[in-house]
Amino acid sequence: MRTKALRHAVALGLAVCLAGPALAQDQSQASAQASAQAPVKAETPILGQSQSQAQSQAAALPVPTTLDLRQSVERGLVANPTIVGARAQLQGSDYMVNSSLADFFPTATASYGFSRYGEQPKTTAGANSGDQTTWTGRLNIHQPIFMGFKLLNTHQKARLTKEQNDANLTQAELSLISAIQTNFLGHLKAKMDVKSAQDSVERLQSQLKVTQAFFDVGLKPKLDVLQAEVDLATAEQNLLKAKNSHDTTRAKLNSLLNLPLEAPVEYVGDLVYAPFGLDLNECLNRAYKSRPDILMGIKSVQMAEKDAGITASDFYPQVTADMDFYRKGDQPGLSGSPNLSETGKSYMTVGASASWTFFQWGSTFYKYKSADETVNKVRAALDNTRLGAGYEVKQGMLSQREAADRIGVAKKSVDAARESYRMALARYQAQVGTNTDVLDAQAKVSNSEAQLSQALTDYQTAISSLYVAMGEKNPELSTLK
Repeated sequence: MRTKALRHAVALGLAVCLAGPALAQDQSQASAQASAQAPVKAETPILGQSQSQAQSQAAALPVPTTLDLRQSVERGLVANPTIVGARAQLQGSDYMVNSSLADFFPTATASYGFSRYGEQPKTTAGANSGDQTTWTGRLNIHQPIFMGFKLLNTHQKARLTKEQNDANLTQAELSLISAIQTNFLGHLKAKMDVKSAQDSVERLQSQLKVTQAFFDVGLKPKLDVLQAEVDLATAEQNLLKAKNSHDTTRAKLNSLLNLPLEAPVEYVGDLVYAPFGLDLNECLNRAYKSRPDILMGIKSVQMAEKDAGITASDFYPQVTADMDFYRKGDQPGLSGSPNLSETGKSYMTVGASASWTFFQWGSTFYKYKSADETVNKVRAALDNTRLGAGYEVKQGMLSQREAADRIGVAKKSVDAARESYRMALARYQAQVGTNTDVLDAQAKVSNSEAQLSQALTDYQTAISSLYVAMGEKNPELSTLK
């Protein structure tokens, strides 16, 4: 028994020794390449949780009463279903990395069955030479030794897929940040528009009272009263539209933050101007370094190269080692048989095999050439992505500059329009001006205020788009990052 156990141990050691060098080489190459290709890690607040756990966490979050811009972005990154799904995809690719790594190690397969002869096997002398029914149990340990670098390339491709999904998560987060910030700024603009419309209604109501009083004493014609009533009605309609826009943008923000649509959340903040502190070259450099779509493109090229390597593995021989343990008998319990020798009842085999398909009429060669052309295609797509990234950065830079210039002009316009309205109202009340002058001045005040709020919104929206184009998260829209 000890001799048999020793024999088993020696055979197992032999199989491990045969597989060890190839496995160590593959692992060292995989580790070195992974270290060289390690991407910039994206922030994943709940990475490692399952999708159901992340959804449960989002549902457990309390409904806030007030949120500023940063708080809105932070909640969206935790609760939005798109981000939850992207994290689940990343977690799934992590499992695939572990699965591909497991292919380097031995596999164990157990089998059990029986075979039966039509007649009892006998010798020429008429004695039984074997069992008519033989039951066999087998345990096979299979170790791949060299598979033409297929296992290595498959494992490295799985790691690249995980890194690509990591970049995809960052891309989804940036898209969500852009959507939240754009709608948040639109909500603040709607709030400013409501205030401007309310002021307009109050001014026109006051003007209508003055005009009506002058008409009642015979100092002004009925036409002035009718013009004031028409302008007041128009202003009241604009106020209703502004309130509807305010409620619509709040509902959109609630949906992005996975909140009930009717949740009475107050989104607080102001549309303000702060100079942008980066030049075009720095923005471009940061974009080429950090944009997740560029990182995804790089990983796509590397994955295509691994696919070509997997295809090329058919050029090489396949070397494997096997260890088999057998146990036989004439009964299902495998307890042996009088017709079997001691070594025939229970034995083991150890061996290695190599196979090489060296001629297939060019099938493998052309498959490899096709995979190589796919690499060239993906490289071209990466170059196109870089060009698009540069254009988006340039466009964002020009948009924020334009909006910044408009802000300065709009502020002067608001001041001038308010002063013009004050003077027109004073002249009308002194009966040296016309009602038309007052109504025109009031309309210009409303228009100039709308232009200012639009310019402030466009400026901060351009800043948001510019940071997204650089591949950077800026939840609070700081212009100094």
